[in-house]
Amino acid sequence: MKKIYFITGSQDLYGEDVLIQVEKDSREMAQFLNEKMAGLCEVVFTLVVKTSAEAEDICLKATSDKDCIGVITWMHTFSPAKMWIRGLQALKKPMLHLHTQYNEKLPYDSIDMDFMNLNQSAHGDREFGFICTRLGLKREVVAGYYRHENVIEQIRRFAHAALGADLCRGMRVAMFGNNMRDVAVTDGDRVESEIKYGWNVNYYAIGDLVKIIDTVTDAEVDAKMAEYAGKYDMDTDNVEAVREQAKYEVAIDRFIAKENIQAFTDTFQDLHGLRQLPGIAAQNVMTKGIGFGPEGDYKTAALGAVMQKMSEGRSGATGFMEDYTYDLTAGEELELGSHMLEVSPVFAASKPKIQVHHLGIGNREDPARLVFDGVSGEGIAVSMIDMGDRFRLVCAAIELVPQPQPMPKLPVARLMWKIKPSLPVGAAAWIYAGGAHHAVVSTALTANDIRLFAKMTDTELVVIDEKTDLNSFEQQLEMLDLMAKLK
Repeated sequence: MKKIYFITGSQDLYGEDVLIQVEKDSREMAQFLNEKMAGLCEVVFTLVVKTSAEAEDICLKATSDKDCIGVITWMHTFSPAKMWIRGLQALKKPMLHLHTQYNEKLPYDSIDMDFMNLNQSAHGDREFGFICTRLGLKREVVAGYYRHENVIEQIRRFAHAALGADLCRGMRVAMFGNNMRDVAVTDGDRVESEIKYGWNVNYYAIGDLVKIIDTVTDAEVDAKMAEYAGKYDMDTDNVEAVREQAKYEVAIDRFIAKENIQAFTDTFQDLHGLRQLPGIAAQNVMTKGIGFGPEGDYKTAALGAVMQKMSEGRSGATGFMEDYTYDLTAGEELELGSHMLEVSPVFAASKPKIQVHHLGIGNREDPARLVFDGVSGEGIAVSMIDMGDRFRLVCAAIELVPQPQPMPKLPVARLMWKIKPSLPVGAAAWIYAGGAHHAVVSTALTANDIRLFAKMTDTELVVIDEKTDLNSFEQQLEMLDLMAKLK
């Protein structure tokens, strides 16, 4: 179980009795938060920091602890902030500054200076906040009583984002083949990806997978087919094509386990030794939390794995999606998101159907795939792009809607949505920002979750939502470009 350190700030000015009470209160608060984070992570009380040496030691410990995904800091009393400088400079884990206090209400009839000296969060947290700002430390500030549900929810969201950032460190991404020839936006600097995020992205020949496919047994394929029968409706007579996909999935699972892979890509331009482009195989693998990107789009694959980790335990769906085409009926504009095969069945509004259809790309046999209509609800679409001198996240608020009419001749899974505030504004803003045609769509996460992840990883973020104004949005982009040049 991953951990979040709970660190309390104080000083030795107040005497031993006060410090004993500070630690007692802190342990109780940490235990309460630990119970509220059950199944997500463990909140561990560490110590009451009273000196610069203690601050440095605990921050170094958090940084070096591979199980620690972040820290919660809170100043119970006044904690002189210069003693935090070395520690905060050493801290390399996400930080949530919890601006709260042990007591919810003031004891108006009995409050005295002893009470004031003990409960100084309004005082101490401002001192601590100043030094964080002076040091340029990116952190999340949550203000309010720690037992209130809205505060607990903010802490949980911090933990979800911290788990995503933690997954980045050492995440292994496999590229079967390379980026689709001549395509720009899906390409990127893989070395810089590892420097900044910890993503270890490597090329693997498709032949490496073919060797594993050749060792898959009929019994393993039969077991996978039984799994498909339980989850999906068989809507084809071409069972052999489905069995081929089942074989691919078994092989991909085996490869993922052997190489410790969290995300992968393939490309229809590199299918040597395969009879089909992976369809059901890729779709089903995505349901296991593995990120995927087609045409060698490693950034979307990695981002997909991160966002799936962030959304674990939440209601909703998260997965790869591609902008495909529009319904431009005036005032009722809709976008149709899909792909030639690889849409995760987590988005299915009803039981998916297994079908086999011709694929006019890749020059292989007709592949089996899952076909379904998509879910409805509020969501986000997130794209990661390489700007050359930095990475940028583009996050758009969308509303997924039922498709207005059947699409009997479209043999792929699909989603339909409205981008906010409208297609003319939202789509233009996406294009101004350089957003890709590949994205990760989620009905489990919000723009605030992406903001947290962007802050933790120091990634540039632009958000498109119901408040977006194109003039202001373009000015924001210009300012970001200018700031990047000045760094």
